[in-house]
Amino acid sequence: MANSASVAKPANISQPASWRDYYEMTKPNVVLLLLLTALVGMCLASDNWIDAQTLLVGLFGIGALSSAAAVVNHVVDHEIDSKMARTFNRPVAKGRVSTTQALVFALVLGLLGFIALDLWINRLTAILTLAGLVGYAGIYTLFLKRATPQNIVIGGLAGAIPPLLGWTAVTGEIHAYPLLLVLIVFTWTPPHFWALAIHREKDYAKAKIPMLPVTHGVEYTKTFVLLYTVLLFLVCLLPYLAGMAELIYLAGSTVLNAGFLYYAYKLKYAPEEGTAMQTFRYSIIHLMVLFVVLLLDHYIPITL
Repeated sequence: MANSASVAKPANISQPASWRDYYEMTKPNVVLLLLLTALVGMCLASDNWIDAQTLLVGLFGIGALSSAAAVVNHVVDHEIDSKMARTFNRPVAKGRVSTTQALVFALVLGLLGFIALDLWINRLTAILTLAGLVGYAGIYTLFLKRATPQNIVIGGLAGAIPPLLGWTAVTGEIHAYPLLLVLIVFTWTPPHFWALAIHREKDYAKAKIPMLPVTHGVEYTKTFVLLYTVLLFLVCLLPYLAGMAELIYLAGSTVLNAGFLYYAYKLKYAPEEGTAMQTFRYSIIHLMVLFVVLLLDHYIPITL
């Protein structure tokens, strides 16, 4: 008779969902970065302190709709995620949260965010934020990501609009100044994401996602990371040239962009193991600090 102790117990295929799984689906680190840019958009829209309702409800609504878009991304990409080392353990890909549960969660977040913005901020901000959700979760995730190696360039607009949302939350109207900030984030997105795509090129190839390193090669992508970083340097000068920002911003953005150029140049001409990931991580610091510098410049203006 076989020893019962030697019989292996079946492995747990999936574990029940916890609040951490739902929190993870909202991509909190990404949403926090978006909210920082939205907060700066709010502050730059006024010479006074932002009132508590606009600040709290505005950020809640923008954050809730952005989180809803992230959850939909988890649902749409769960099969792709299961094939990639970076994402295989995500809640929907792993089966801890069903697609139905995730979509209901996204719907609740989206409704709460839209209603909050529409009732207590203004309809323009609510509609623009909803458009961002549709652009990211629908146009980018459902179509562009699988259709073209320029997916992140075209789809990056959805992730670039939070500074405009912050501005409209305060003023109720669109202005050229926040559009400059949108342009900065839009130009920043390709070198930021392509650096990660270079690092994860084999993953994207395995999942059959036509990211630029997969379709055109790593060296080609490195060239475009460098070119876009040069373009970003020039675009970041626009707030100063347009009179939107002063010397603190000019000095800070110059230093930050010089750092980004250093990493992009190194990635192209003197790469080491891990350079692509270092470039990706620096790009996140770059955008965070750039918007903090914009905030400092707004409240402590220094002119010639």
